[in-house]
Amino acid sequence: MLPPCWVGHGVPSPNTGVIMVPPYWVLCRLINSLYPRGQAPVAKIQASSMAFKQMEQISQFLQAAERYGIAATDIFQTVDLWEGKNMACVQRTLMNLGSLAVAKGDGLFVGDPNWFPKKSQENRRVFSEDKLKEGQSVIGLQMGTNRGASQAGMTGYGMPRQIL
Repeated sequence: MLPPCWVGHGVPSPNTGVIMVPPYWVLCRLINSLYPRGQAPVAKIQASSMAFKQMEQISQFLQAAERYGIAATDIFQTVDLWEGKNMACVQRTLMNLGSLAVAKGDGLFVGDPNWFPKKSQENRRVFSEDKLKEGQSVIGLQMGTNRGASQAGMTGYGMPRQIL
């Protein structure tokens, strides 16, 4: 990711507690930095004060993030960021983008990989028929055990507890 772009941003304001949003073109630079030179998904990035242009840059970022591999269910809507209503969803998208960039391991991620949770990887197990049949005859610990808890030493109902 591009930590220098975020300097001074993303810090809670002391008066309001609201997280400050960086300029929207930073998102386009962020997604472009995850692609090899010459293959950037957002071709034209320009800082603009026009609301339409800013919302267009947010949607370009979202489209590029989906092409990069972020699931459609993990991507925020443009209005979530624009209106600041669902910043948790925005954060989840950025965290997933960072996790995916680290997991790809293509050398384009710049930064501390420990900032992001590691993506889980498939760990498929294949058991033989003999092992599966053997497992059916074993009582699992979820079924309970015949050891441990017992009523030994318990006082009956109505009896006072003996404290010495």
